[in-house]
Amino acid sequence: MDLKSKIRVIEGFPKEGISFKDVTTLLSDGEAYEAAIKTCLDMLDGISYDLIVGPEARGFLIGAPLAVMAKKGFVPIRKPGKLPYETIQHEYSLEYGSDVLEVHKDAIKPGDKVLVVDDLLATGGTAKAVCELVEKLGGEVVGLAFLMELDFLNGRKVLEGYKVLSAIVYES
Repeated sequence: MDLKSKIRVIEGFPKEGISFKDVTTLLSDGEAYEAAIKTCLDMLDGISYDLIVGPEARGFLIGAPLAVMAKKGFVPIRKPGKLPYETIQHEYSLEYGSDVLEVHKDAIKPGDKVLVVDDLLATGGTAKAVCELVEKLGGEVVGLAFLMELDFLNGRKVLEGYKVLSAIVYES
């Protein structure tokens, strides 16, 4: 299946000059959604991991079904104040300002092999922050898997040293 054809492109959103890749059209097509998750699972062949982590919110949409199909646990990485138990936080810089992510303190054990999954690799800032949060808990990031990648934003450069896989690549 041509997954790229299932993703709606919206020019000028959220501002002029941006070509927004809207994954909701793929998600609303059951066969395309299943094919996307299977494609991501196939990409992971040969990678050994214990857990999948996904950042809020679209990382849940790819990471959780991928975890189910792989028969692995899923750990949500959330914005502050969304998790009910003890958490650790990680603040990171964005292009304009900063943001914070958090995870339950006991969600990742030292030595756990962790796969980071999200819908999109753009500049790599959020993915790098997730990796740093996993590593704070003693987890080992064994790879990052994305449904889509905006290659022209050079997110892989920010993630240098990590294994990065993408199912769909936009080169411009």
